[in-house]
Amino acid sequence: MEILPLGHASFKLRGKQATVVTDPYDSAVTGLKFPKNVEADIITVSHDHPDHNAVTAVGGTPFVVRGPGEYEIKGVSIIGVATFHDAEAGNARGRNIAYRIEMDGVRFAHLGDLGHQLTSQQVDILDGVDVLFIPVGGFYTIDAKVAAAVVSDIEPKIVVPMHYQTGLLKKELADALSPVSVFIKEMGKEGITPVQKLTVSKDKLPAELQLVVLE
Repeated sequence: MEILPLGHASFKLRGKQATVVTDPYDSAVTGLKFPKNVEADIITVSHDHPDHNAVTAVGGTPFVVRGPGEYEIKGVSIIGVATFHDAEAGNARGRNIAYRIEMDGVRFAHLGDLGHQLTSQQVDILDGVDVLFIPVGGFYTIDAKVAAAVVSDIEPKIVVPMHYQTGLLKKELADALSPVSVFIKEMGKEGITPVQKLTVSKDKLPAELQLVVLE
């Protein structure tokens, strides 16, 4: 199956039977242009902020998942895990949903705008994840140091950082975030070359942790 970056915390997971889009964003808010003609069978929304919940930007007739619980749509299994957008039990920025998504035999976790290190119970739910999408830019979410600790807790095969500073974001948003290089250094994985897409399958997952930057 194929993973395509759409920008910020949004990705397109294209499997054999279904396509999932995570956290589509409002271009007017982020400064990024959400790609045209993106369609999906399923959309996951981690929280109700316009840089993560612009479901009308996605075409087709998708089923929108917006909360905790268990879902089964078109052969895709999804578990929504209640977390917080901050390290103050949601008192600063509210709630956030992390999603465990299983399709074509591959298990993904998209952590949305996670604002804290996960509890042991949350880690247990995400146990066995193959591909982890994790925010690393700080300020609105966990920073690079906490993100590295979360990676250590979950122990995925592949880590895909998201929600970090790029030159395409609006200045106010970009200035608040750290670049992905800070996380790469924290992980001890210098020399990473960004790629435009990632193809994964259950039988070809790496034996050791792999960090992939999708541009």
